[in-house]
Amino acid sequence: MRTLYHFPLSGPSRKVRIALREKELDFDLVLEKPWERRAEFIALNPAGEVPVLVEPHGTVLADGQAICEFLEEVYPQRPLLPRDAPARAEVRRLVGWFDGKFGREVTDALVGEKMLKRMTRRDTPNSALIRLGLTAIRQHLDYIGELAERRRWLGGDEFSLADISAAAHLSTVDYIGDVPWSDFEPAKDWYARIKSRPSFRPILADHVPGAPPPAHYADLDF
Repeated sequence: MRTLYHFPLSGPSRKVRIALREKELDFDLVLEKPWERRAEFIALNPAGEVPVLVEPHGTVLADGQAICEFLEEVYPQRPLLPRDAPARAEVRRLVGWFDGKFGREVTDALVGEKMLKRMTRRDTPNSALIRLGLTAIRQHLDYIGELAERRRWLGGDEFSLADISAAAHLSTVDYIGDVPWSDFEPAKDWYARIKSRPSFRPILADHVPGAPPPAHYADLDF
């Protein structure tokens, strides 16, 4: 059986989970707390980061985008990248935007400071970074809304890894209640469509012990 080592509030982990379900590939989930640096996990990925995917034949893959690219090449059914080269480049640009820029400015600043530091008990939250994250997310929601108004999906006409990457990161921030949806209707409408996809339903069922999500988190109609 295919096995995915993940952490529920990891954007890259959620991204791979969604991609696997979009491609209708069965897998087992193994909860991994990266900060514990288990020797068995480090042996799979020396970087000590989730996600890590172990294929049924034993191939070990690390890094969320590398895993998604592998899945796209090996399991081309239900493609998540466009066939047209310029369109693929645009989707990959947006994937880089959300995994990189959004991840640094928003996910790390809010989920990292508010949740992960509390869970690891290694440091206290940085209030200045949290304020920066709360400002940055508004700029990103504006951009998502702009894309969603110009295109059927963020990367173009078809649902793609651009939508998956954006939703994976946004969902972690939504879990802690820090997405101001009421101020950004176009982005909210796009996310509502994401929430209704069968591949996304398990994400909405995530529950971190001692830290339940807000009531709207799993509500398909907000």
